[in-house]
Amino acid sequence: MLTLLAFLVAIGVLVTFHELGHYWVARWCGVKVLRFSIGFGKPLWTYWRKGTEWVICPIPLGGYVRMLDEREGPVTEELRPQAFNNQHVLKRIAIVAAGPLANLLLAVLLYWVVMGQGVTQVKPLVGTVVAQTPAAAAGFAPGDRILSVAGQPVANWQQIRLALVEAAMSPDATVVQVETAAGAKADRRIDPARFGDKAVTAMQQGNTGLTPGRFLPVIGALEEGGAAQSAGLKPGDKLLALNGQALNSWEGWVAQVRNSPGRDLDVKVQRGGETLNIKVRPQAHQQDGEVVGRIGAAPQPDAGWGRQLLYTEHYSAAQAGLAALAKTWDTSWMSVKFMGRMLMGQASLDNLSGPLTIANVAGQTAREGLTPYLEFLALISISIGVLNLLPIPVLDGGHLMYYVAELIRGRPVSERAQLFGQKIGFILLASLMAFALLNDFSRLFGG
Repeated sequence: MLTLLAFLVAIGVLVTFHELGHYWVARWCGVKVLRFSIGFGKPLWTYWRKGTEWVICPIPLGGYVRMLDEREGPVTEELRPQAFNNQHVLKRIAIVAAGPLANLLLAVLLYWVVMGQGVTQVKPLVGTVVAQTPAAAAGFAPGDRILSVAGQPVANWQQIRLALVEAAMSPDATVVQVETAAGAKADRRIDPARFGDKAVTAMQQGNTGLTPGRFLPVIGALEEGGAAQSAGLKPGDKLLALNGQALNSWEGWVAQVRNSPGRDLDVKVQRGGETLNIKVRPQAHQQDGEVVGRIGAAPQPDAGWGRQLLYTEHYSAAQAGLAALAKTWDTSWMSVKFMGRMLMGQASLDNLSGPLTIANVAGQTAREGLTPYLEFLALISISIGVLNLLPIPVLDGGHLMYYVAELIRGRPVSERAQLFGQKIGFILLASLMAFALLNDFSRLFGG
């Protein structure tokens, strides 16, 4: 229920702000607005104000502002000056661009609120290096302090993730400079291409095999009906040895389990004041084209390490505003570059997300608190703004493309050319939505 509510609130806020951008600028330009709709379909609620019908509809996947336009129906001579199609091309550009720009402005405001409260950051320290990943192959070790990514200095994990995602758009290996736990400086070369397309896609999604968190060799939680629970393991069990070899880390335990599908493992654990020997047989599990072992056990986070990772950055109101503006710009520019690479075939369509993934993340961030949810809203608002500015017919950017062409040519693009573009744009947009939904099902249901 919380996931659905968080999703509906997010869509409601983002769509409303987008359409209000169109509405306000249209009214400022003297254009009569006939309907302001949140959602699609038959209206559930209607309200009339200043000649505009305000409605809420049941399909929460967008909205629209319907303006007076001679191309959509007869207009009286008295109202012709208020018709959208009779406005100067610069006014039409302003009205159409106002929606996406309103989303970008909303992102700035949301980030401003978040940063004004102080931002909890994670120090650029490596806590865990996942085995058999590009990061492990690059030689990262727990305790490494990351200094720069592809020559770009980083001060926290948020900057690290953004820099790694941006670097993943290049076909070249990414050089990460670190300071080791011993105090020496070293370069680590992350090359996901050596691991295949799935590793490249994972890095483009921010998954390199590096995490700031550190985990104890202690069972934190068990999957109902999993091999670990069936064998008799319990939350709180401390892992001491596996097949007679001492265990010092959770990562070592995971590596052994993954490499032992269907084979018995002799596990020594400490439970309370006693030591127990338990036999566990990992279940065979298909993952990325290979069979790995899985027992359904999660680790216990290292709380002491977690506390030393966190610090709070405080801003004045002016500093928070400038930081919010910079973050919105950086995220927008990275989104533009990433979309461009997808269109050029240089980035995988597996990175696309649809409404199911958005709803899932909305629920997760809402459970974490108001600040993560506001950051989520800002990120999605940027995505909506950037997407709508793309020069694809049926989107705002497509209309802007026609109006810029009209400004240059001195006359409108023919209706035939616009209709053809609309068809191509619809096919392209529908295809992208289909890919996004397929990715959603794959992520959420393990396809």
